[in-house]
Parts: sequence; C-alpha cells; structure tokens
Amino acid sequence: MTLYIGARLGMVAAVTALLVLANVPLLVALAVGVVVALPLSLFVFKGLRTRVAQGLEAKQAVRRAERDRLRAELRGDTATGQS
Repeated sequence: MTLYIGARLGMVAAVTALLVLANVPLLVALAVGVVVALPLSLFVFKGLRTRVAQGLEAKQAVRRAERDRLRAELRGDTATGQS
C-alpha cells in the first residue's frame, strides 16, 4: 500500500517538476500535476493497484474468519475440547 501511494505521489512530483521546468508557476504546476497524474496513475500503476487490492482482500478474509470464529465462540457453538 505504501509503495502504491509513494508511486502516485512520485508521479505528481514528476509532472509538477516537468511543468516547473517549462516555466509554469509552482502552484499552477502542482494543481495540474495532481489533476493529471492521479488519474493517469490508475492506468500506469494498474499492476501495483491490483496487488494492493488482492492484499487488502486477503487481510479482510482473515479478519472476517477470525470475527466469525469469535462470534461462534461467544455463542458457544465451538467445541473447546472439554466434556
């Protein structure tokens, strides 16, 4: 996740730097950089975005399974090995 966010911010910085080198005022270059780079990064970093989504989905599945296990334990639906 951090890598993806860093890559997107890096793209904003790169677009902004190119515009500043083209003698565009810094605030205008930054605004254009955000507007152009963030949507563009959705296409450029598609593979990275897919990896992030898969990782988040896997973590959510683990959390969901743990939550379901705890709820079942609270209801008394699980065997604890005691007779």
